[in-house]
Amino acid sequence: MLNMRSRMKEVFWSCVWPLFLWTFVSGQPSCPIEMTRTELQTPNEMPTKLTFDSAFMSPIVHSFLGSVQPNPFPKDLLVRVIKDKDFNTEMVKEVLQYQIGFLVCVAIGILYIVLMPLIGLIFACCRCCGNCGGRMHQQQTTNIHCKRRSFYLSTFLITVLILAGNICMFLSSANTSETMLRSPTELTEILENVKGYLNSIPQQIQQVMDESNVTVDKVKNNLVETGPLLGKLIQNGLKGHLDPAFNSTTEIGQVINSTSDGLLQLNKTLELLKPKADALQANLSAVRQKINNTLHMSDCVNCTSIQPELDKLSLDGSLKFPDQKDLSSAVDKAINADVIGQANKGRDFFDSIPEKVTNETRLNVQNALLELEKLKTRISGVTKDLPLDVLKNASAPLTDMQKSIEDFSPYIEKSSQISRSVGLILSCLILLVVICNFLGLLLGIAGLNPKDDPTKRSGTSNCGGIFFMAGVGFSFLVSWIFMLLVLILFIVGGNSYALVCRPWQNKELIQLIDTPGLIPDFNLSKALNLNTNLKIVNVYSDCQKNKPMWITFHLNDIFDLNSKLDVSEYTHEIYQSFEGAQINIANITILSPEVKTQLKNFSSSASSMNVSNITQQINQNIKEQLHGEAKDLRDIQTEITSDIMPLLLELNTTVKNLSAVTSQITPAVENVLRKVGSAQDVLNYNISQIVKAESRAFIDCQLEIFLTFLHWVNQTITEKVGRCGPAAAAVDRSEELLCKHLVESLNAFWLSLGWCMMFLIPSIIFSVKLAKYYRKMKYLDVYE
Repeated sequence: MLNMRSRMKEVFWSCVWPLFLWTFVSGQPSCPIEMTRTELQTPNEMPTKLTFDSAFMSPIVHSFLGSVQPNPFPKDLLVRVIKDKDFNTEMVKEVLQYQIGFLVCVAIGILYIVLMPLIGLIFACCRCCGNCGGRMHQQQTTNIHCKRRSFYLSTFLITVLILAGNICMFLSSANTSETMLRSPTELTEILENVKGYLNSIPQQIQQVMDESNVTVDKVKNNLVETGPLLGKLIQNGLKGHLDPAFNSTTEIGQVINSTSDGLLQLNKTLELLKPKADALQANLSAVRQKINNTLHMSDCVNCTSIQPELDKLSLDGSLKFPDQKDLSSAVDKAINADVIGQANKGRDFFDSIPEKVTNETRLNVQNALLELEKLKTRISGVTKDLPLDVLKNASAPLTDMQKSIEDFSPYIEKSSQISRSVGLILSCLILLVVICNFLGLLLGIAGLNPKDDPTKRSGTSNCGGIFFMAGVGFSFLVSWIFMLLVLILFIVGGNSYALVCRPWQNKELIQLIDTPGLIPDFNLSKALNLNTNLKIVNVYSDCQKNKPMWITFHLNDIFDLNSKLDVSEYTHEIYQSFEGAQINIANITILSPEVKTQLKNFSSSASSMNVSNITQQINQNIKEQLHGEAKDLRDIQTEITSDIMPLLLELNTTVKNLSAVTSQITPAVENVLRKVGSAQDVLNYNISQIVKAESRAFIDCQLEIFLTFLHWVNQTITEKVGRCGPAAAAVDRSEELLCKHLVESLNAFWLSLGWCMMFLIPSIIFSVKLAKYYRKMKYLDVYE
């Protein structure tokens, strides 16, 4: 029979324990492994202050240069030219063949430069001889007015076109000089952005290392506080079972005290009521005897007829209550058992768990802290193999470049002022021709009367013709010089766009730099102390996408980050340290068998107490009879009302209260025995499992903090540290400064000036033709 009970008990706990453990674990708060981490520092970039450009001329310039130089970027030819210092005939031929479009334009420019002053000289000599319109005679024909209007309209349109080019000259000249003036500051800020980016990478790495120190210190603090933290977890595991037992024990202690108080009050009331009830019984008996004697007197006529009524005057004034000695004895024994004291001892045991855990794990915590120090050193050395020194060394040349730019700034500023002055002068000279033409058109048409004889034209009309000839003479005088300047700027600006800006934009120039041996002793991988074969074009493409340094420089090929962040050796040691910990929490008996016996006796005595007899005596026999007899016996009634009735009412209340308390004793005792038994089973059979489960959960939580942190480190280094978007932005900003602002403005200027030079030729022709129709002739032509 005993073996059967033991077997049933094992089966019961094997089924209940997993359910209990699942309920316990599911009810626990999640491990706080996530920590608030600071964002990585990013370099502060200085934005460009150049807001102007020559974009309004870019489509025309690009279209023209695309027609002049349609050939692709000559990468192979440039490589051979740079590598082979000696130019042979074949190489010169290839260069000339590639520049065929520019050579044609140069030939046209030279032809213009040679012919314009020559034609101007011939034209001047011809006019001095009276030819080429020099003879002041105008033949009158039928279509003279139609010719004049045609020449007028053509001259006006050509002058408007020259004015449009002149306006572009003013704008592009201002943009060019302004770009030159601001280029030192712009270059300095570009280099400062690059330096800020290079300096931010070690700072970001240091941030990661600082976070590692914070994480290690947090785990160390948690381990130092193992007693309170782990003890709290163990308390939470026991609380759901022990609290009901402790609370029910306290409640039954209060019931015992209430019962004791009720019995004391009952005995006290009975002691006061019993002598008064006995005296009342004696008085009633004496009065009844006197009345009986009176009725039997001889002189009492027909008094015997009242005898039946006298017989009714009977009162049983004796109060007989059941003996409460058994209940009182049981209550006294229950009080002596100190049930509340037993509950308080259980609570003291529960509250002492953190202190016991602290004492039991002190040595294990010290061993774990030593392993954490080793782990901290391991994590701190993760970034030692990263090429951070190269980044620090790269800042020195950038600083030297900034100083050089600062030294050249006065010369560049002076060049900007010269450029502004030259551009303004050239633009104003072209504007002078435009003004001469417009004055000629305005004065000519204002002072001309078509019906007047050519020899009698007004001075206003003649002045208009003179303005036309002044514009022609000035055009012949300066146009060839302007074309020489156009030719020089065209060669410089056009080739800069074709050989630098256009291939820079489509990355062909960067591919040229990647050519092995093109730049002596230059190797990007070697410069960064990397074993990988890096291509500048690939680095630039990755940086344009703002990829991290880890991906851009292929650091995974030379640096095994996963092995560096492998801390399983240390975590295993920490596990071992706590696996060997024996957290022995001394068991405690919530209620001893003797106390349980006393509670059962107390419950049995309370259930056998019969208070209905007391209540019946108070509410029926005595009360009704006393009230009935009070009509005839006023004196006795007064005594009853003043002395007996208050005690009976108090007795009635006491009995009811005691009855209410005793009615709760049995279920309260059964409840406390059930809950105490359940809690005692947990203490006897499951506390060691709870301690082990909570200890492992606690260590798992601390190590999970590390694993989460290491995942963050891996992700941060490989995905966030050293995002090289600022480097690509610096390259793009340099390209914008050189090409979009400087080269584009320069190309817009020479194209605008060349535009004006081309239209000066028809302007000269039509101005000479039109001037004849406004100037005052010396000779008259008769028309019939």
